[in-house]
Amino acid sequence: MNIAITGQRGLIGSFLKKRLESEGHKIVLEVDLRDGKDIRDLKDFKVDFKVDIMIHLAAHCKINESISNPQKTFNNDIEGTFVVFEFCRKNNIPKIIYFSSSRILNKERNPYTAAKIYGEELCKAYKNSYGIDYVIVRPSTVYGPFNDQTRRLMHIFITNALENKNLEIYGNPETKTLDFAYIDDFVDGFMLAFKNGWGNVFNLSGKEEYNICDLAKFIIKETDSKSKIVIKNMEIAQPQEVRVNISEIKKLGYNPKVGVLDGTKRTIEFYKKHLPE
Repeated sequence: MNIAITGQRGLIGSFLKKRLESEGHKIVLEVDLRDGKDIRDLKDFKVDFKVDIMIHLAAHCKINESISNPQKTFNNDIEGTFVVFEFCRKNNIPKIIYFSSSRILNKERNPYTAAKIYGEELCKAYKNSYGIDYVIVRPSTVYGPFNDQTRRLMHIFITNALENKNLEIYGNPETKTLDFAYIDDFVDGFMLAFKNGWGNVFNLSGKEEYNICDLAKFIIKETDSKSKIVIKNMEIAQPQEVRVNISEIKKLGYNPKVGVLDGTKRTIEFYKKHLPE
């Protein structure tokens, strides 16, 4: 199939692109701000080649930054997402895979979760109004061997530990959890939805909720670090206990294989080799 993709330079996008190409699909259009291409520029772009599926990954995805700068979230995750859907409509692209977030499953609301809910509703609206089929994927804390310029938790914890810097936990260290997904497992799950999940919504995690403080201690031990764990006040509108129900994707045969400690070890080894970069 001919595939257009936004956000292909990120962790998920990079691994996903390799997997799609290895299975014979052709990436015919790439749009990523890290290449100097803004998804909002698709507003005036017409394709003269066939596109079978649009995969929309590009987003501003840091909740704390979304709260401090909601305009950035609006530009990328609301206006930008609308432009992507209009691009599909105007160019007769019949299918879209939209990357939402498992954070919308928690009670906390912020500009980021609001934008992701809007995107999910656009999927339904463009299906009903224009016949564009969709898959909605809700990732949960995806990590792996990759230089994550977005600087999310696993990246920060490991790089700080390797540099003997403090590991900061915002909230109650006894109860704060996340549901992690190692990138290889995540891509396996995505491919199941890609092939057999049209018209549906899938939560996608590694089915392993893990305590953040325990993870920080494990990383410090594995890196032989002199880092300290510092507890700070809970951040505004940040989910504190994240567990994700993956029953729907499991119906398609999803069975994550890499546990969070094994995946963390693999990621640590990557950063040990590539940290100078």
